[in-house]
Amino acid sequence: NRTTTVQGIIDASPESVWKLLTNAAEITSWNSTITSIAGEIKIGEKIQLKSSLDPNRTFKLKVKEFVPNSTLVWGDAMGKRTFSLTKTEDGKTNFSMVEKIGGLMFPLFAGKIPSFDESFDQFLSDLKKAAEK
Repeated sequence: NRTTTVQGIIDASPESVWKLLTNAAEITSWNSTITSIAGEIKIGEKIQLKSSLDPNRTFKLKVKEFVPNSTLVWGDAMGKRTFSLTKTEDGKTNFSMVEKIGGLMFPLFAGKIPSFDESFDQFLSDLKKAAEK
C-alpha cells in the first residue's frame, strides 16, 4: 500500500477552493496536473480523468463522498483520493489531499506507478494560485 499527502494553507475561503475543485469543466484551465476530465463531480457520479503523470491512461473514478466546502473523495478499486478543506480562524483554508493506493493486486503494479509527490506539490501550487487570484 502507498499513501501520498500534500497539505497547505490557501489564502481563500473554503467555498472558493471548493468551487475550483468541483467544477470539472474548468479544472484543466488552472490545474497543470490534470490534462482532461469528463463527467460531473457530484456524489455517485463517474468521472474520467487523465493525469500529466500518465497521459495515455484514463482513470475511471467514482465520486464516493461529497460534503460541500469540506470533503471530496473519488476513487476506483485500487484506491481513493480525499480532499479536505477546513476553515482557519482567519478565514483561510487548510487544504489537504491524500491518495491511498492498495489492494491485493497492488504489489504487481507498484513498480509501474510513478511517485505522486511532485504532482501533488504542483496540484497544491496550482490550486493556491487559482484560489488566491
